[in-house]
Amino acid sequence: MEGWILYRKPDTHISADVYEMNRFQESAKANGINLRIIPPEDFEITVFPEERKKVIINGEVTPLPDFIIPRMGAGTTYFALAVIRQLEKLGVYSLNSSVAVESVKDKLYTQQILAQENIPMPQTMMVKFPVDVDLVTKHFKYPLILKTLYGAQGKGVFMPRSHDEFLKMLELVEIMNNEASLIIQEMITPSFGRDLRVFTVGGRVVACMERSAADPGGFKANFSQGGKVRDFPVDDEIEWLATTISRLFELDVAGVDLLFDDDGYKVCEVNSSPGFRGIESVCPARIPDEIFHYIKVRLGHFGK
Repeated sequence: MEGWILYRKPDTHISADVYEMNRFQESAKANGINLRIIPPEDFEITVFPEERKKVIINGEVTPLPDFIIPRMGAGTTYFALAVIRQLEKLGVYSLNSSVAVESVKDKLYTQQILAQENIPMPQTMMVKFPVDVDLVTKHFKYPLILKTLYGAQGKGVFMPRSHDEFLKMLELVEIMNNEASLIIQEMITPSFGRDLRVFTVGGRVVACMERSAADPGGFKANFSQGGKVRDFPVDDEIEWLATTISRLFELDVAGVDLLFDDDGYKVCEVNSSPGFRGIESVCPARIPDEIFHYIKVRLGHFGK
């Protein structure tokens, strides 16, 4: 069985600190899978009818794999999506699909779908420059959350605590890119500095951890930014939210971020390429093994 991971660096340049890629390689070997890590940029896309079954990597015609695993997440470019679509058209199974990856890459679209399905979520507004500050202050109280439209691992997320801070942050973003679209969300106070990351595979919850900010006064709980983590018990509401969201966005693998609220949880974000270093450090689940087990079952290779 052969699989490819689409990632920004080739397997010959994966360093020891790239935990997820090393874990995938380790698990693939144990599961009898020949795994390659290939940057999307190495592909050449041809759409001529007579070459419909060909895939070209670094100028060489290469046999198709049984499956691909896109691992670019919010950093997925148009070209990377085109590569995923091309391989899908050639009959290669993608975990997750190009449609699913593109859907959750857009934070506003994610919130629109959640609202449509009456999934609990923070109040959200998208703004563009020039920002109608009066409209924002009419609907939101400080502190509030300010996000760029695309981003991951806590990057592009800010928390202005006052009107002056909000104006200064807007000014800074406008100087950098006056065509940027921004998302504004209410601050869910009970979740200040902490949240949950729920990991699903095949529509099933396999692990859940609580993340808390390293700095007692900080509001970002991401493990990639030094946040502390611990195993967290999965109750009925957590399971329902995570599995429902996986189904809504047709995600074979998902990282669902939940915020604590007074009467339960609210969905913060959905990730199609979630990291799992933190979750494996505190939870019993072995994420790559779960993923390869699911792929084998999905493709009818289980037991082979």
